[in-house]
This record gives sequence, C-alpha cells and structure tokens, in this order.
Amino acid sequence: MEDSVNIKKNEEFVLRIKDMGAAEEGIGKYEGMTFFVKDALIGDLVRARVTKLKRTYGYARLMEILEPSPDRVDPPCAFHRQCGGCQLQALSYEKQLEFKQKKVENNLRRIGGFEQVPMEAIVGMEQPCRYRNKAQYPVGTDADGNIVAGFYAGRTHQIIPNRDCVLGLPVNRHVLDAVIEFMERNHISAYDEKTGRGLIRHVLIRCGFATKEIMVCLILNGRKLPRQEELVAELKKIEGMTSVSLNFNEKQTNVILGEETETIWGQGYITDDVRLPDGRKTLAYRISPQSFYQVNPVQMEKLYGLALDYAGLSGAETVWDLYCGIGTISLFLAQKAKQVYGVEIVPQAIEDARQNARLNGIENAEFFVGKAEEILPEFYEKEARAGRKAHADVIVVDPPRKGCDRRLLDTILAMAPDRIVYVSCDSATLARDLKVLCAGEYRLARVRVVDNFCQTVHCEVCSCLERGN
Repeated sequence: MEDSVNIKKNEEFVLRIKDMGAAEEGIGKYEGMTFFVKDALIGDLVRARVTKLKRTYGYARLMEILEPSPDRVDPPCAFHRQCGGCQLQALSYEKQLEFKQKKVENNLRRIGGFEQVPMEAIVGMEQPCRYRNKAQYPVGTDADGNIVAGFYAGRTHQIIPNRDCVLGLPVNRHVLDAVIEFMERNHISAYDEKTGRGLIRHVLIRCGFATKEIMVCLILNGRKLPRQEELVAELKKIEGMTSVSLNFNEKQTNVILGEETETIWGQGYITDDVRLPDGRKTLAYRISPQSFYQVNPVQMEKLYGLALDYAGLSGAETVWDLYCGIGTISLFLAQKAKQVYGVEIVPQAIEDARQNARLNGIENAEFFVGKAEEILPEFYEKEARAGRKAHADVIVVDPPRKGCDRRLLDTILAMAPDRIVYVSCDSATLARDLKVLCAGEYRLARVRVVDNFCQTVHCEVCSCLERGN
C-alpha cells in the first residue's frame, strides 16, 4: 500500500494546511494525498512526519511550524498540546466559531442530505474561558511516585498534572491541593489502572455559578476513606463548600462513577439558578453528583432559551421532553406549556427533576424513569390498544452523542407532533436522525449552533422541525 504513493512512513515533508477535521486535525494535500496533522491549524505551513499511510490518505505528526497561520494565538494554557481536553486553544476565538458553524453545516449537508440548511448565527461567549461548572480530575502517581491530578493526554490514560485548568474555576485548584495534601499526609494511595490497586480514583467538583455552592465527591476504589473527618475539616475552609461525598467504584472500568454515593458532610446536592429568556425570573435546580447538568451555565441559558423559542408554545400544548436529565429543559418548557412529560434513564436524575419541579412550584411537569426508546413507544402502543392516538403537540429530544434509537424516531413520526425540537452535542448523529425525521412530512425550519464548549471542537446545536412540507 505504501508503494502506491511517493512518500514513506517516517518521512518528513512540508505541507500547507487548508482545512480542519471534526477531531481538530489540520488537513492538507501532498502530491494529491490528503494528510491529517494534529495541532496544525488552517493557514499553517508545517513540516510534518508521516506516522500512518492508507491508500488515499495518511496521518502525520507536527514537527515544526514553518509559517504560522494568521489566526494563531498564544494559548492560555501551557498544557494545551499534551492535554486531550482543549483542541482549539491556539486558534483565535473568532475562527473557532467559524470552524464550528462550518462543521455543523457540512454535516447536515453531507450526512443529512439537506441542500438548503437554515443556519442562524452561532452563539458565542464574551469570555471563552473559566466557564465549566464541573470537573472530573483523575488521580494517579508520576514516575517518581508523587501523587498527581490533572487530565488525560489525548487518546491515552496518561495523566498530565494540572490542578488549574483554564476552563474550570480557580477554586478547583484549592480543592485538589487540599485532597492531595491530605493523601500525602495520611499515606493514602492513588488508583493505578494497570494493577487495579490504590484507593482514590477521581475527584469530582461541581460549582453553582449563581449560588457559589461547591460540591466535592471523591471516587474510591473501596468502601471507606481513612480519616475522612480530617479531609472534611480542610474542605470546609473553602468558601462556598456545601457538599462532600464519597462514590464507590471498585470495578476495573473506564466509567468514572459507581452506582452508590454517600454524603459525609453537608447536603447531598448543590443548587444553581438559571434565568429564563425574559430575564425576569429564574429557576432553581438541585444537582447531585450523578446528575446530568450542562457544564456551561452561561451558554445553557441561551441554548435552552432557544429550545423554548423553537417549541413555539402558546400555553395549550402537551410536550414530551426526552432525555430530560434533572428537568432543566422540562421546567423551561413548563412555563409556557399546558403539560410537560419528561423521560430519563437515571433514577437519581428523575428524583432531582421531581424535586426541582416542587422547588419551583411547577405542577404541570411529570417525570418517568426509563429509556426514552422504550417509554415513548410503550406509551404509544398502550394508547393504540385502548383505541386512542398518543398525543403530543411538541416533542423535545436532547440525546447523548450516539443520537436517537430508530424505534424512538419511528414513534415520534407516528405521534406526528406539530414541531420537533432536537438539541444535540454531536452534529453527525443529529444529521443522521434529522434525515430520518425529514424523509416524510417534516421540514428542517431552523438550526443554530451554541458554543457551550469553547476552546474545544465540540458544540451544541438546537434545531426545529415543522410538520408540513
């Protein structure tokens, strides 16, 4: 295969980067062959070394930037190249937004088959750093046996020591300092993935942006933390500390959280306030360690405001909110709908959703535990057996990256709501699912990208489908 091109593995060559891929790689052509180069940006002239060759494309390692792109900037984090979290820090924020807008539109055209894409202007941030209200730090040891915490290097489980991620809040460093000093003082071991030994696996930190409440949850490879009262005493010194808990995960797995969590100080949750689009009212949300809650609360308000706008509610509608989490979108919708039904597979999230409805005095939202791809079809079939047609004026979906199950999509089409609002964190699976939904009597009416994950290749997309071509 390598003999079919004029370049060999490990050979170096000069390449002008003309585009960027969905996984942040710079893309250029050399002697008619497409190469993907990690850490290279559009406009860069680079010297690269071939690492892998296929028949029509290859991969190369960035060796030297011979001529930097005019859109290169100084990254705010010294670890941006090693860490797997922030792929776009070296690209100006304006160009980051252009890249994401183009990526979403291209996926809708290429995968979804949409010739005309009703794209609206992307929603960016004024301050695209220090926006995350949640961080999960793996804990391990370095080559010298020192305890470290940070983030995994790209596509590996090698920890890059960094207690002050520029996407997170400064308080994270104070928490990690307290945890690691406690571990060192009491000779408490860090988890080793290779051997399955060691006690502390991760430190989970959640913060309420509006309330300033802080939660710390230590994930343990065991059932007990020695001298835990000593750690609690240190963490309580941090302003805003509200909840300290332990989560137990003794499985050799990459899944971070185990199924059981025990609160060892304070309450088992924190709260945060989210503004409704009119700006005159806020909703309070209770957040547990295992709750799904958008990590960027500033952009979350804009994203869910869009979802509410796209739903086009007048007050008479029945709405289903699938993959509802702790009811964040559901309670937005309940402000203008007659009735909202939320579905979520995580029992603790549904308990939080019900508590959040009570907390906000909302009585027109009902929540069900289960898989959306099972709950909605079962409801539809039950109504059909009773001689009734399952009804929904609007259906909202906000699935995980894998998108929606085909059975769920078929049920949505059978229920024939006036509008479908699809919120997605993966524009490729979004495009795939919209193609199915728009094959019949639905049309893609509105699409807008919201940059919830600044400095990374990821984003959220809010789309609206209307019935009647």
